Amino acid sequence: MTNVSDIRNIVLLGHGGSGKTSLAESMLHKCGVINRLGNVTDKNTVSDFDDEEKNRGHSIHSALMYLTHAGKTVNIIDTPGYPDFIGGALQSIPAAEIAAIVISGSSGIEINTRKLFAAATAANRARMIIVNKMDAENADLGELVGQIQESFGPQCRCVNLPGADKQSIIDCLTSTQGESPIMDAASANMELIERVVEADDTLMEAYLGGETIAPEKIKECFVKAMMAGTVVPILFTDARKEIGVMEVLDFITSFAPSPADGPFASLKKPDGTTEIIKPDAAAPLAGIVVRLGFDSRSGMKYSSIRIFSGSLSAATHLMVNDAKKPIRVGHPLRMQGNEGKEIEVATAGELVTLAKLEELKLGDFIHDGKFEGKIEMPPIPKPMFSLALEPASRNDESKLGSALEKLAEEDACFKVTRDTQTKELVINGLGDLHLRVMLAKMEHRYKVSVNTKPPKIPYRETITGKADGHYRHKKQSGGAGQFGEVYLRVEPAERNSDPSLVFSWDIFGGSVPGQYEPAILKGIHDVMDCGVVAGFPMQDIKVSIYDGKYHPVDSKEVAFRIAGKNAFIDALQKAKPSLLEPVVNMEITVPAENMGDITGDMASRRGRVTGQDMLPGNMVVIKAQAPLSEVSQYNSQLKSVTGGQGSYSMELSHYETTPPNIQQQVVAQYAKNRQQVSEE
Repeated sequence: MTNVSDIRNIVLLGHGGSGKTSLAESMLHKCGVINRLGNVTDKNTVSDFDDEEKNRGHSIHSALMYLTHAGKTVNIIDTPGYPDFIGGALQSIPAAEIAAIVISGSSGIEINTRKLFAAATAANRARMIIVNKMDAENADLGELVGQIQESFGPQCRCVNLPGADKQSIIDCLTSTQGESPIMDAASANMELIERVVEADDTLMEAYLGGETIAPEKIKECFVKAMMAGTVVPILFTDARKEIGVMEVLDFITSFAPSPADGPFASLKKPDGTTEIIKPDAAAPLAGIVVRLGFDSRSGMKYSSIRIFSGSLSAATHLMVNDAKKPIRVGHPLRMQGNEGKEIEVATAGELVTLAKLEELKLGDFIHDGKFEGKIEMPPIPKPMFSLALEPASRNDESKLGSALEKLAEEDACFKVTRDTQTKELVINGLGDLHLRVMLAKMEHRYKVSVNTKPPKIPYRETITGKADGHYRHKKQSGGAGQFGEVYLRVEPAERNSDPSLVFSWDIFGGSVPGQYEPAILKGIHDVMDCGVVAGFPMQDIKVSIYDGKYHPVDSKEVAFRIAGKNAFIDALQKAKPSLLEPVVNMEITVPAENMGDITGDMASRRGRVTGQDMLPGNMVVIKAQAPLSEVSQYNSQLKSVTGGQGSYSMELSHYETTPPNIQQQVVAQYAKNRQQVSEE
């Protein structure tokens, strides 16, 4: 059983192409876990084991690995770096105490670098920065360190420096000797020590008094400083050449926090209070599911759990969230990429994987019945990029639902919905690349093929005038007949009103008995569901039933449903029906130099800017409103304008009247589709 203080959990975060996978590979190789250094190009790394990752040459899922160094067990989580797969990175943060932000020396600070640093900060994780690819030809490391400090704060200080030839590493924590292209070791040491001692008032006072702080005191304070955020250490590596990798491992095992140091998990209890869970192996079991995966060949489901307290073994009766019935776990596994090694028990502070547990979902709170509540996962982006799906064949149709369900299980940013308005099966993700990868996985893993198209825009219909409608339904075909007559009046309700239909029964004197009111209302709702302009649901309508006739023998519910429906259609056609389009609120994060381009582009899309906020690192958030039809495929345009540095989120705000030219196009397309259906 591993002592909690001898565990280090580190999550590698950073933009795609920064070299996280190569760094993890080098760590394993330097510690003798693997006897051959793999690389992404040769498709033989430990962490990029999925077929789709190998084909595309970058990580898609998070992967777990472990090694032993200096008597410490180091658990490593390699995460995807491209913005379309940020969900896996964000959901890995709670599994580790240490967030290592990997930055490419050649590419510098990129959009996901900023997002993930902010997410790690919000999660109260100790952060460190690893500048990889330090010997790249175009790498200006001095300028990059300045950009890091400008973007993330002056607490970012160099623990080591690249040598003059960029083929060696100079220690700045315990040494003041050596020259580097960035600065001399003495200056780096002074800046670093100043930041470290800020975390301890006694040491700070001694340092300001001119005393020399003993190395063991600095080491003792460093964990405290990292957790407090007074220092964010910067280290340098060239992972492919394995330069600086051992120094990173030495630093992690000597100066970075263990699970015993914190931060500790916070359990939100049903009564609204919060309970702090400390990593005690003898305490009740508590943990969360941080990763799900399906073996591409066997289809077996794997659920990876970070244990915060207690222990888990094959005999554990596991409770999930607030379920009352326990589940049996089978043998716990320790994962090295896609290879699982059975272990007897996993304890507080460790990462463990369980196989074949269909009940588990991402973010589930697991325990042994001694806890109640939930541990919050970090917020993830709302998937805004959409595609409508149709199965390529009848055989695919029968397997489609199950395949999509499994894909959605392992990726919290992949959503599947059946649009009740357009009747389309729609998948939602963080971008075109995200959805294309998911569809490729579905085809290769589950043998399901689909045809895709942009989803229909969920327009609505309404009226702009007031009108009366009338319909008399009379049917006589031998035997009992059908009779019902309805007079009604329609007028516009307040825009975006709830409910969408305001109904009143204004018949007095018994011209139509009240028993037929529900049938007439059903007929009206038949029309509200599909409209009279272009087949879309209706909203913002008042309708009053004020007269009618009935027959004591022939009147039936079906007759009044038909009469109500057609009287409503009659009134709507006279009341100047029109189309409403959905308008969304948007928050667009871009470099400040692209602000003018984005605001101009919004105007060309019939959008309007409602505000803007400046962010650290020369970034700006532009708040805007725009018709959904103009921004439904905005992802590709934003990437083009900002060189991949922009991101956005959007949510439905309200509905507005559609311009006449747009309405004509939508109505014409609706008529064309109906014609095609009738010809078929």
